[in-house]
Amino acid sequence: MNEAPGVTNEMATSSGSDGGAVMWHAVYTRHQNEKVAARNLEHKGFEVFLPLYSEIRRWKDRRKKLYLPVFPCYVFLRGLLGRRLDVLTTPGVHSVVGNAGRAALVPQEEIEAIRRVVDIRAHLEPCPYLRIGDRARVKTGPLRGLEGILLRKRDGSSRLILSIELLRRSVAVEVDEFTVERAVPVARGRGEYWPLAGPSLWTPADVRP
Repeated sequence: MNEAPGVTNEMATSSGSDGGAVMWHAVYTRHQNEKVAARNLEHKGFEVFLPLYSEIRRWKDRRKKLYLPVFPCYVFLRGLLGRRLDVLTTPGVHSVVGNAGRAALVPQEEIEAIRRVVDIRAHLEPCPYLRIGDRARVKTGPLRGLEGILLRKRDGSSRLILSIELLRRSVAVEVDEFTVERAVPVARGRGEYWPLAGPSLWTPADVRP
């Protein structure tokens, strides 16, 4: 689906009424239904985050700029507590990502890191999941303080890799290597979620009204 940048930014983050204390969750959508699911969840009052990136697609007779989901088949939302069935019956939604019979949480800092990149319209793109490497921190500019794994490409450019650990998906953000520094490892917080196995999915059949 081709959309104007203004629509993309509105889709990427919509304001809800649940406040910052509500945790983020991940929803698995039907194929190519991310935007449909995001709009329908938003209309139900959920706070929705659907990060998008732009890509030029070429055909024989034309070129077109498309805005595509950074994490295909996934939408993030807040406000799930007590409304699980409401989410699962939303058109475009397939299931809720869960673990051990409960809806899995997505750490706030992972969402905020990607949201910062989306807000400044930095160049970003999906990339293979990466968890091991040299951790770096951006020390100047609009992304100052952002941390990730530094990846150097053969053409000499650098990318900062940000990940959603729950989904085992990553996104690459183009950075100037002179603006980053080595990050000091931080102990994992007690409440953080680091999965040892892949997440499970909840479907409407798993939920009792």
